[in-house]
Amino acid sequence: MNIKELVKPNIRSLRAYHAEDLPCRAKLDANESPYPALSSQQSAVSVKNALQSLNRYPDPQAISLRKLLATGLKVKPQNILHGNGSDELIQSLIATFGGPVLYPVPTFSMYGIIAQSLGERRGAVPLDEKFDLDIDKFLDAIKKRNPKLIFLSSPNNPTGNSFSYDRILKIIKRSNGIVVVDEAYQPFSSKKSFIPMLKKHKNLVILRTMSKTGLAALRVGFMITHEDIVNEVNKVRLPFNLNSLSQKLAAAALSDEKPILANVKGIISERKRLMREMKKIKGIIPYPSDANFILFKVEDSDIIHRMLLKKGVLVRNMRGVVDGCLRVTAGTPGENSEFLRMLKQLMTK
Repeated sequence: MNIKELVKPNIRSLRAYHAEDLPCRAKLDANESPYPALSSQQSAVSVKNALQSLNRYPDPQAISLRKLLATGLKVKPQNILHGNGSDELIQSLIATFGGPVLYPVPTFSMYGIIAQSLGERRGAVPLDEKFDLDIDKFLDAIKKRNPKLIFLSSPNNPTGNSFSYDRILKIIKRSNGIVVVDEAYQPFSSKKSFIPMLKKHKNLVILRTMSKTGLAALRVGFMITHEDIVNEVNKVRLPFNLNSLSQKLAAAALSDEKPILANVKGIISERKRLMREMKKIKGIIPYPSDANFILFKVEDSDIIHRMLLKKGVLVRNMRGVVDGCLRVTAGTPGENSEFLRMLKQLMTK
């Protein structure tokens, strides 16, 4: 039996998402927080509570968690839907509304991967020379393709910048479909969120995640949108998609956000330090960032990536996405200093 002959054509040509898991002293490749969001005591209490009910299914509606999220975001619980990370919500949105699916490039790869895996048509519009939305090309693509879904990651991964607010707004107004503004990195940005715009635009969906602020292992994502959209997407959400441990630990973190806010402030400070120091290194071009990482251009990026790893520092090689560039996550002050020291050594050879 030839298994590949049984596989759907859209899956045959798909490549599985690859996340590097290489031994290193400083892991600065995955846009994770270098700090946990909970103290050991908070974690212990939450885990203990969860362990007492392992024989029961988790709350399918994640009611307590959604109430906490709603309070913090100043929306109603019925405007929020929870997911096993943002990835599951992206999948649920595409499963609900279908394609065509439109997004800029370069951007978060899962928009295209999930659309292809579900057999939906997809279209990519290149960003302009400043990594901003090319509004004329984007509006032209909307007119020609009439997409059911548009995904806009702002701040954008992997470029780090926020898209122009007025350009996003124009896309929302011109679209006959759903516009999803993925704000995974919003906590690190000084730019305003699109959540207040939900009152004016019924076709707007906001994606958020707790993965970037210290709870990546829990896989807690959520979308904020109009109740009508929540109700439709909820139809394809798998039951019990967010386990009890994730719900309780996430709720504990939201009950006292001071540690998260302090960590975010520290990460922003370190990102700014990285930017200042990288600008001083000859042969390095760091791009402005509103996220917890910095994209930078360097000659012989493959060699620099390999040599950094050899010295124990893992960054992300963006070959095939933004050729000639690497991406470094803002880590602890010690990790960042080690990265800078190694990078300076390599660039002066």
